[in-house]
Amino acid sequence: MTTHQATPERPSGAPVDPFAPVAFAATTIANRIVMSPMTRSRAPEPARTATPSMAVYYSQRASAGLIVTEGTSPSEEGNGYTNTPGIYSAEQTESWKQVTSAVHAAGGTIFMQLMHAGRIGHPDIGTNGLAPIGPSAVIPSGQTFTHSGMQDYVEPRAFSDSEVEQTIADFVAAARNAIDAGFDGVELHGASGYLIHQFLSEHTNRRTDRWGGSVENRIRFAVEVAAAVSAAIGADRVGFRISPGIPLNDVNEGEDLAATYLPLVARLGELDLAYLHEMEAAGRDLTTAVRAAWPNAFVLNPLTSPRPTGPEDLALVEDGTTDLMSFGAAFIANPDLPERMRVGTELAQADGATMYGGGDAGYIDYPRA
Repeated sequence: MTTHQATPERPSGAPVDPFAPVAFAATTIANRIVMSPMTRSRAPEPARTATPSMAVYYSQRASAGLIVTEGTSPSEEGNGYTNTPGIYSAEQTESWKQVTSAVHAAGGTIFMQLMHAGRIGHPDIGTNGLAPIGPSAVIPSGQTFTHSGMQDYVEPRAFSDSEVEQTIADFVAAARNAIDAGFDGVELHGASGYLIHQFLSEHTNRRTDRWGGSVENRIRFAVEVAAAVSAAIGADRVGFRISPGIPLNDVNEGEDLAATYLPLVARLGELDLAYLHEMEAAGRDLTTAVRAAWPNAFVLNPLTSPRPTGPEDLALVEDGTTDLMSFGAAFIANPDLPERMRVGTELAQADGATMYGGGDAGYIDYPRA
């Protein structure tokens, strides 16, 4: 396998400095601290466009080595929640330019996370009251927030083969739109129980065609999306997120996670993507195996529950467990998170009541230290 992406050097004795500039993908970023993608539900419907407040929010956090945006839908049918953004229309593409311009003006690097929610949705959210769509007609357990309040999930419609191909094309068009909007790249959301992850799991993917059944078939959709997007915008502009074993959104992957994820990582590695981003859920042994099988930059959001990932976890960067580390909730209340961690300033805590939806309160009013 030949790799071409600039990959952070792994330690050869001395600890790595998480706060020093580092080669990453086709560029150099300010540090090894990544702002993890986080849904904030502040893109008003029906347009689902980026807003001036979103430009402020992301630019406030531009001291991260890399920002990955909230999950953004590549198609209208991919919307799984109220007031989440899209990147499938000309209006949406234009609206995101204010975000990328503000982040770049502040010296930051920003990738857009492309997220198709798949079966995680509801007719009260989607297009023309249609049921959500997924690999198979398997109803998720639980409820979701809709325009009419909390409602039970419904049975999704199963993709036809031609609809799978169209969805791959939708990801490609969305990635091109993201680059046109000024993003430095895109991250494909293959985690947290959304569409790409749904194809990986035997629980949610019960197909008997080329998209389901064997491991090779179940990873096919993920690999083909990544390959098509890479061909369209360049592999050095493409990252991929996984979350082996995470139970979010009623995805059950069983116990033999390595049987699915090591072949997936090997196939994605052949594409020479910029990075792999793991949301750790199944323990360090699998993470170590995944990292060892991955040729380029590795980003880890470590399993630290019940506490949020904090400054102490940067030891995993220093000792070479990961190349970069992503932080989620800590970035909400600490727009200058890298500097606070560097000097040892106590971190502020986010207000859970303003996490999703609403206005600027709890969004762009968190002060710098």
